Amino acid sequence: MDELLSVAEMYRADQLAMAAGVSGPALMEAAGAAVVHAVCERWAPHPTAVLCGPGNNGGDGFVIARLLLEAGWPVRLALLGTRSALTGDAAVAADRWPGPIEAADPYILKGNPLVIDALFGAGLSRPLDGIARAIVEAMDGRTVVAVDVPSGLHGDSGRVLGAAPQASLTVTFFRRKPGHVLLPGRTLCGEVVVADIGIPDRVLDSINPRTAVNGPSLWRHRFPWPALDGHKYARGHAVVLGGGRMTGAARLASLAALRIGAGLVTVACPPEAFAVYAAGCPSVIVDPVGDVEAFARLLGDQRKNAVLLGPGAGRGPQTHAAVMEALDAGKACVLDADALTSFADASDELFDRLGGRCVLTPHEGEFARLFGDSVGMDGDKLSRVRAAAARSGAVVLLKGADSVVAAPDGRAVVNVNAPPDLATAGTGDVLAGMVLGLLAQGMDGFEAACTAVWLHGEAGRAFGPGLISDDLPAALPGVLKALKAQG
Repeated sequence: MDELLSVAEMYRADQLAMAAGVSGPALMEAAGAAVVHAVCERWAPHPTAVLCGPGNNGGDGFVIARLLLEAGWPVRLALLGTRSALTGDAAVAADRWPGPIEAADPYILKGNPLVIDALFGAGLSRPLDGIARAIVEAMDGRTVVAVDVPSGLHGDSGRVLGAAPQASLTVTFFRRKPGHVLLPGRTLCGEVVVADIGIPDRVLDSINPRTAVNGPSLWRHRFPWPALDGHKYARGHAVVLGGGRMTGAARLASLAALRIGAGLVTVACPPEAFAVYAAGCPSVIVDPVGDVEAFARLLGDQRKNAVLLGPGAGRGPQTHAAVMEALDAGKACVLDADALTSFADASDELFDRLGGRCVLTPHEGEFARLFGDSVGMDGDKLSRVRAAAARSGAVVLLKGADSVVAAPDGRAVVNVNAPPDLATAGTGDVLAGMVLGLLAQGMDGFEAACTAVWLHGEAGRAFGPGLISDDLPAALPGVLKALKAQG
């Protein structure tokens, strides 16, 4: 159930299920029963307000209210709009409700009942206003169970349209939507339960979803575990371009590349910084490189097959030129930090040289400087990263608590396992080094980025509070051991 379905794809799933013989009222009954089951697992019967909207989400609410009433719960039902305006399956569900229908108004929340929010689903496309917004704002501080998504939350983007309540529990159906995992939607949904309501899994063959929640099921079969007959050169020789002042960034990245399995790692650094790098990890090779021409000669060794440029490298023409040399040499490349910013005014020059074995790892600021309005900066995160990958021709990993990875062919994942402890200096350098190490071992750019960002999150979770970036490479062996034990 890793697939994420857009609102349009979920509508399509409903249509395909009905075409296969599952009736609309049956789907609505199953959805309502799933919510009631989740509620009864978590709470004992107590006063409950079921808030129904004018569409099918409201129809789910009528089913929920009826089933809770039959289970002995004290229930009040309020409808936004009029009963006569309901149509289709929602009207059928309303006909089966035996109790009174009150007008939706914040007063129904007096007495602090459990609130079942069935006002609006993921398909809401305009900001809430008027009485709808007043009701949603009145939910503040109450225990809310959201049907599909908290009302006011956009299902595709995770953005709030005017207002949205903080749910304790969200019950959605068949598959999650991007809004359940992108911020701020992920925090507003609370616990998310995905319920089976009778939609056959085979409908996915027709939908062919291109978005998923990142996890080992997507890339475990391609992870480059060492082979019995292998050797260090078979595991790749990664190169990290080190800077002369911010030396910690390249050192963190090089150690991460080694820990994730690269056979050899060389830091190419300015001669004046050689002593600093050489005094670091003895497993890392240090090569003094005085200028771009010397760097190009270093890359002439065909065994050096993957290069990371950017962490601590410094912004400007030297880094710009080094990036072009690495791309011209045909190496798999990870471009991060200063390597990206050095092309802020020359993005087309960069994009003309990139390919699928190149991975860009910006944070939001670097992303905006490199891509600007060309990818619709007002759009949601998934759309922006997809557009950036298509425009650049490279894999793009936009970092954050909800990191998104997109490939030029439209595939995308949202990563959800990163703990807040990762918000500290240097963790992005470690992530870039992990991507580098996987590229050196032969993974393609999309799989390398997906694998690295998930393992990065797991390493952060394994270490826990007090994490600093130095701790991540040391945590990787335990995470890799657990991954291998899973098969």
